[in-house]
Amino acid sequence: MKKKKIVSLILVAVVMLSVAMFFCLSAGAETAAAASDGAAVSESSWFDDIAAQFKLNFIEKDRWKSLLGGLGNTLKITLFAAVLGVAIGIIIAAIRTTYDNNKENMKHSKSIGYYVLGFFNAISKIYLTVIRGTPVVVQLLIIYFIIFASSTNDILIATLAFGINSGAYVAEILRGGIMAIDKGQFEAGRSLGFNYVQTMYYIVIPQVLKNVLPALLNEFIALLKETSVAGYVGVVDLTRAGNAIRGATFSAFMPLIAVALIYLAIVLILTKLVGIIERRLRKSER
Repeated sequence: MKKKKIVSLILVAVVMLSVAMFFCLSAGAETAAAASDGAAVSESSWFDDIAAQFKLNFIEKDRWKSLLGGLGNTLKITLFAAVLGVAIGIIIAAIRTTYDNNKENMKHSKSIGYYVLGFFNAISKIYLTVIRGTPVVVQLLIIYFIIFASSTNDILIATLAFGINSGAYVAEILRGGIMAIDKGQFEAGRSLGFNYVQTMYYIVIPQVLKNVLPALLNEFIALLKETSVAGYVGVVDLTRAGNAIRGATFSAFMPLIAVALIYLAIVLILTKLVGIIERRLRKSER
């Protein structure tokens, strides 16, 4: 009898355990199904939010056109400022290197050229000190609100400001490249019957350009990013266009990330170009 009771109790326990497991598994399946449905709804909602944000920030009212226009202004300012910076840099570098290389000879001759060149060399040093010692934003504001206060051409003023700023750095890059050329190159030019200008043009400058070209291209990359402060004087550049979209839509993520990605894409392209030029220059040296 006792064995039968024990067996009966075991069977009852097994049955009760089976029923309990059945209900647990059913409840777990329902919970998993509900969670799966919730995840699908959540994922769908996330994509809908992204699409809505994209439409709000770029499609509605053709706001993407303001980004395109801002990009055009940024590239325009960068290009013309780079040209102006190179022109200023060449002049300043020529004045300073000519004075440094010839001051001893000119000093003994006491010619008028010594004093004229010394005057322009002093002006060049003041220019370099002031431009490299003050922030580009402050220079931009001074040129816009003080020097050209009556002008309404914002892009032209920004181009002048960034070109003058870039010229100081280009001048030092070129000057460093010229001073790195061995003195024997100048003596070789004179032995061939060249004067100082001819020696610089035919012998020194080609070597200098090969040495400083990567540094100049890196300076232009820095100039591109510096133009992002042009909005301080009302220029609708790429950064200001993105910020205007943010102010209109009260959505900061999408427009500002788009601006950052555009800058990044341009910089990556220019960096790739710098790498290609450096590799070709190394091959030509071999």
